Amino acid sequence: MTSEVRVADTRAEMVQIVFPEHINVRGSLYGGRMMRWIVTAGTLAASRLARGTVVLGSMDDLDFLRPVLVNQVVALEACVVLVGRTSMEVEVQVHAEDPATGARERATAAHLAFVAVDREGRPRPVGVRVVPGSSEDERRQADARVRRERRLARLAARRRPEPDESPPRHHLDTCRVVFPEDAITGSLMFAGRLVMNLDEVASIVAARYARGPVVTASVDALDFVHPIRVGEIVHYRAALNHVGRSSMEIGVRVLSENPLSGEVHHTCSTFVTMVHTDRSGQPQPLPPLAPQTEAERRRWQEAEARRALRQARLRALRALSDQV
Repeated sequence: MTSEVRVADTRAEMVQIVFPEHINVRGSLYGGRMMRWIVTAGTLAASRLARGTVVLGSMDDLDFLRPVLVNQVVALEACVVLVGRTSMEVEVQVHAEDPATGARERATAAHLAFVAVDREGRPRPVGVRVVPGSSEDERRQADARVRRERRLARLAARRRPEPDESPPRHHLDTCRVVFPEDAITGSLMFAGRLVMNLDEVASIVAARYARGPVVTASVDALDFVHPIRVGEIVHYRAALNHVGRSSMEIGVRVLSENPLSGEVHHTCSTFVTMVHTDRSGQPQPLPPLAPQTEAERRRWQEAEARRALRQARLRALRALSDQV
């Protein structure tokens, strides 16, 4: 018989202080580090509910509302709001706190989908049903169902880049071996480690083009379509798609390679928005970029459409944050 718990009873809290090792040159928290903490908090809530190992299946669009500075406290609160047979929809609210005054500001909010897995990494039933304890919980569950349907549609419509395209002018291809310390359990790579590496690669492409400091402004939805295991090689392929006045879109594609068989699998792809700033955090103008090839023009046009969606999403998120 499936047991039931209320949404509020799935809450997991995590608190981190921002040390100098976590910050960029302007003294604010790296976006990749924040994403790793978000995935960790979500993993805590999901694994407690599922009573076992869980892996990240998807992370929806993520927008950073404000910088988090060194010595500030980051408070992350994760809740499982909806459960399927093997999957869980998790919300993570993130606030930055000034320890000197106790004042808190919302830094971001994330929505993630986790899958319960057995020791072999195969999906297994969660075995618990999450029920609403209030009208607000009912609204959150309805929103989670909408996000799940959108995610399924996104996976069905996912388009792979043409294999015969030459790399753009501003790109980076790098790879790393997955070590045991990169795993969440057994041989499966922890997604928090992967998203931190992904942000680092995108930052390198952006900083090389800007010739100055850059910060992560947003990360588009990530869907993990193939697991990565210890001993495999992870390929990170990043390219500059679009340049605005002070922001850049970097496309990142992640592949996993089994060095014993030579098999290569697509793991995930996303688009990262980076902003060029000075050392005080003020946006700075970027050198213009004109697309030259057919592939670069296509990437540019598609990036402009995504940029418009991000701007609308960020306006809505800021309006909601002001109401909280």
